[in-house]
Amino acid sequence: MKTIKARQRLAARAKPARRRSARAKPSAAPRRKRALAGPGARRRTPRRPQQVFVVSHHRDEDFVGGLRSYAQYRDLGMAAATSGLAQAHVIRFLPPFKAADVSVLHYHDVEFQMVYVLKGWIKTELEGQGTHVMRAGSAWIQTPRIRHVVLDYSHDCEVLEVVLPADFKTVELA
Repeated sequence: MKTIKARQRLAARAKPARRRSARAKPSAAPRRKRALAGPGARRRTPRRPQQVFVVSHHRDEDFVGGLRSYAQYRDLGMAAATSGLAQAHVIRFLPPFKAADVSVLHYHDVEFQMVYVLKGWIKTELEGQGTHVMRAGSAWIQTPRIRHVVLDYSHDCEVLEVVLPADFKTVELA
């Protein structure tokens, strides 16, 4: 009975070792990038902010002043729950519409902004996108830093707005 080493020697002689050609095509499998610290370094994944469960029930007394004098805002608690990752609030526009106060060209320095009309309607103009009347059930994404202006809104207009990050600047251009 042959030993394991003897078997391995016989197998090595029977099958010549395969060499990789210098012109061999790379495999279709994606290669992993090495960490900057060197081949033995561990990969780090970006940490996401801590998030907690939160519930916000509708109460009229929760609508308070905010960014605009012609609107009241109801904070839904998302900024605190996401450690500043995102903000969500309901905006209630105050009647009557006054173009001099409302129709100011501006943009928001954000990474993401989504608006959903809960009640009524709102007419806006967005740079490069034209004028749109959004009614209850309409939703849109405003690309980062897109210039826009509110042209009109109904007496009962309310919208839900979700913004990333929670803390952002609004820049008026007029």
